Amino acid sequence: MPPFAAGFLVHCFTASGAALGLAALFAAADGRFAAMFAFLGAALAIDAVDGTLARRAKVAESVPHIDGVMLDLVVDFLTYVVVPLVAVWRSGLLAPPLAVLVCCVVCAASALYFADKRMKTHDLWFRGFPAIWNVLAFYLLVFRPGPMVATAVVIAAACLMFAPVVFVHPLRVVRLRLATMTATGAWSAAAIAAVDQGLSQADFGIKAVLLGVGVYFLILPLFRNSP
Repeated sequence: MPPFAAGFLVHCFTASGAALGLAALFAAADGRFAAMFAFLGAALAIDAVDGTLARRAKVAESVPHIDGVMLDLVVDFLTYVVVPLVAVWRSGLLAPPLAVLVCCVVCAASALYFADKRMKTHDLWFRGFPAIWNVLAFYLLVFRPGPMVATAVVIAAACLMFAPVVFVHPLRVVRLRLATMTATGAWSAAAIAAVDQGLSQADFGIKAVLLGVGVYFLILPLFRNSP
């Protein structure tokens, strides 16, 4: 296959994540949150492999007029920020008087975060909460805390985007890589099972795995610089 065709197909593959994001947005607006996460999961799978394909196809050289990094950010902002915020608003998770305001502020703050050139550290960790609102919305919809607790969690996460803390990139981690990849695999399996069971109706074992892996990722930064 000619280099241009191969590179362009990779960009089309990345762009298909936007189509899945739009389908997820429609599902979120309809209150079909399990379907929404199914679409977001497919988009996440694309996001996990398109970078490798892009490097293999040398898209920066074969299709120089398309900025792959910008394309990826556009898709990510839709699937990581806009769609989950619509779900959080539509689900009634947040305290009603604050729901719209909180979601709008979080969206604006996330736009600033995505544009921050310091988003990643030299060792490829995320600086601040990495605006993965799809994951946070997933936890909120599975565990269904009260409106005030959910509102506090969302506000705290928004503040952490600009705090001097770090979060691991699960696919680019170096230290404790095997344990982290294993935890990521366990989380993925539990998340798929939770979506299949209707999120908040997921059984105790699935919720326990999700909670345990979540705690693992929260404490992992403590071992970032360990020998």
